[in-house]
Amino acid sequence: MNIVFRLAWRNLWRHPRRTWLTTGAMVFSNILLVFMISLQFGMYGLMIDNALQIFTGHVQVQAVGYKDEQKMRQVVPDIASLANAIREKLHSETVAARGRAFVLASSEDRSFGIAVYGVQPEFEAQVSNIPGLISTGRYLDSNSAAEIVVGSVLARNLRVQVGDELTLLGSGVDGSFAAGVVEIVGIFASGVNDIDRNIAEIPLGLFQDTFFMEGSGHEIVIVGDGLASVPRIQSEVQSLLPGDADLVVLNWDQLQPGLKQAIQADMSSSFFMYFVLVILVSFSVLNTQLMSVLERTREFGIVMALGLKPSRLGRLVLLETALMGLIGTVLGVIAGGIVTSWFTTNGLAFPGMDEMAARFNLPARMYPDVNIFSLFAGPSVVFLFTILAALYPALRLRWQNPVAAMRVA
Repeated sequence: MNIVFRLAWRNLWRHPRRTWLTTGAMVFSNILLVFMISLQFGMYGLMIDNALQIFTGHVQVQAVGYKDEQKMRQVVPDIASLANAIREKLHSETVAARGRAFVLASSEDRSFGIAVYGVQPEFEAQVSNIPGLISTGRYLDSNSAAEIVVGSVLARNLRVQVGDELTLLGSGVDGSFAAGVVEIVGIFASGVNDIDRNIAEIPLGLFQDTFFMEGSGHEIVIVGDGLASVPRIQSEVQSLLPGDADLVVLNWDQLQPGLKQAIQADMSSSFFMYFVLVILVSFSVLNTQLMSVLERTREFGIVMALGLKPSRLGRLVLLETALMGLIGTVLGVIAGGIVTSWFTTNGLAFPGMDEMAARFNLPARMYPDVNIFSLFAGPSVVFLFTILAALYPALRLRWQNPVAAMRVA
């Protein structure tokens, strides 16, 4: 094996320029794959965090069936106390209780059906970025004041501004008629038309009084340190719930299944482009190794005439390819890791990205997420296809006639 390895290494550098050109193509593709996959996962993390921080959170406590039916009577009893208990259990302030009702909101000129959320003003900013998206006026600052914040599209549709009053008409938790008059103290702009058109927030205390909730609510929203913390939070919160409580703890994937599906669809299209890149590199390796085999036809014919089996020559060609692929993989992973790590620290920004990011309450720079998968997934696939590309030149030796090969000039 030592002799075969030495022969493979020597043959690899018979034409160093050709070897380095092919290896360079592999290194470049590996750098590109490491960077793009890391950037893609970083963008997915940013997209998930942004989507969850608008309203959903990482984990929610709800009544069984509320996620699908959203009926007023499907409540979490004594929701504020349970939210406080969860904060103490998790040693975190990123927990907020909410109530939700569908009402008819009326101004002097127009009326629209919207979803009104009762929120805890002192905790809502910890689980949602809506309090930070107020474009006009201010956010709620009292748990029982008759005030409301509305989306920019809803304010435009109702032809209202800060200081105007809205009348809310709906049904209480017991099915009775519920009504209230609130003053608009703030207008938010999330950048998502569906949210800005259909959602408004009032203090939780006012919500409970208006809709006769008797201290109950509909959901407790919890935000963790990241997606990795979700199973732990879900387990700890579940252990805190009474055994006879008709409540369920849902994670972000259960709350927003469409988000994961959108990521999977984007990954499929991206991986198709990566596959095309890998195929191009594979054809480069195929061309190099096929040229290497053809120019050594006479040598191979002589050693086969002396008794060397074609299978051993095929293994020699595969070993040459493996060595070249290993060099490209190692150099590509190292260079790709260095380049990606620099952007992980300093971020990546495009012209005009600052304004777009500010509109959607996002950071102005994107940061790749370097991990074991993003570092080795792409280069490993390139290495595998490099070996596959060398199969044809290696198998071609099995069909080689030694006499015909020795006659090649």
